[in-house]
Amino acid sequence: MIERKKYTDWLIRHRNDQLIKVITGVRRSGKSTLFTLYQEILKKDGVQEDQIIHLNFEDLRYYDLRDFLKLNEYILERTNEKQDYYLFFDEIQNVTKFEEVVNSLNLQKNIDIYVTGSNAFFMSGEFATLLTGRHADLEVLPLSFKEFQSQYSQLSLADTYERYKHTAFPRLVSEESVQERNDYIRSTYNDIVLKDIVQRYKITEQDILERVLQFIASSVGSEVSINRINNFLKDEKVAKSNNTVERYVDAFVNGLIIYKVPRYNIKGRQILQRLEKYYLVDLGFRELLLPLSGGDEGHILENIIYLELRRRYVKVYVGKNDKTEVDFVCIDPENHQVYYQVALQTLDEKVLARELRSLEAIDDMYPKYLLTLDTINKNANYNGIIKKNVLDWLMEEGE
Repeated sequence: MIERKKYTDWLIRHRNDQLIKVITGVRRSGKSTLFTLYQEILKKDGVQEDQIIHLNFEDLRYYDLRDFLKLNEYILERTNEKQDYYLFFDEIQNVTKFEEVVNSLNLQKNIDIYVTGSNAFFMSGEFATLLTGRHADLEVLPLSFKEFQSQYSQLSLADTYERYKHTAFPRLVSEESVQERNDYIRSTYNDIVLKDIVQRYKITEQDILERVLQFIASSVGSEVSINRINNFLKDEKVAKSNNTVERYVDAFVNGLIIYKVPRYNIKGRQILQRLEKYYLVDLGFRELLLPLSGGDEGHILENIIYLELRRRYVKVYVGKNDKTEVDFVCIDPENHQVYYQVALQTLDEKVLARELRSLEAIDDMYPKYLLTLDTINKNANYNGIIKKNVLDWLMEEGE
């Protein structure tokens, strides 16, 4: 198992804090493995096997426990007030009225609860209302570049990057067979679409749903509107209403397969309500959906950087500053802004001037970075704008 120290450290910090630990992430991003890693830490700290109860509600052995009353009874039969217990519930959204049993069990001071879900639905509605102020949230993404590189320490960072940009799913980190990799990603994709989207949204036109995602995958890093997607569907002779298209996009966002990134007005310090950008949770889905699309290295790099910024910062936006744009505006834990511009290379002086222009137009004193794959003059300071090599930056600890 690959060590995921940032996540296990978070779990350790929240141990026995009377908060329900809610771990979300796309299917197969490593949530269950994270539980296993954390349980090993607990055992090394003296926690006994019978103090740990781990149930995966996609496992048919626990099918009966999808009834919240039966689950409550099951837990009460296996716990007492004399010692601490650690409850791990995978895919808790499969339990009817799960919010009631989780909330009830959390009233017991000697029970520490950890739950996972593979979509954003289960944290909506009644669950979120019941748990207001009583839960801590952790998002688990596929492997960071640094986690991925830990398995390829014999390779250069550049060679590792060539592997990393195809997929970051933990299961595939050492997979050499392209066919096996593609089969796994297709299986993961089908699980998300069929289990988390089609069934929940009762979608009957799966082919049109997939075309919407294909358009988004081909537009990574570009501004996207519902009208633009529908114009694409019109060209494909399968136009739908804007409401339907928006519903399909929301389904993919809630299925955690894509992220919608709002634009942020830097001068006005407000979120703009249209022309968002979208990024994929894993680039393997892009190769699956667009097998003949070619490299498009700039947008691949931008997607990788977005995911890393999402790991490091509280919020990530696309920046708008009068007539210029900044690739990313990030909000750190102190509510300060940090700006990032991304470029494949800036050895051409005109390219460098263009990329710096967006950052130079910002008149505040917050940090500004230019990230590139340049290996010549890879680190520089342009009047306070710090240039960094992307691969070196990806290996940093982050926020």
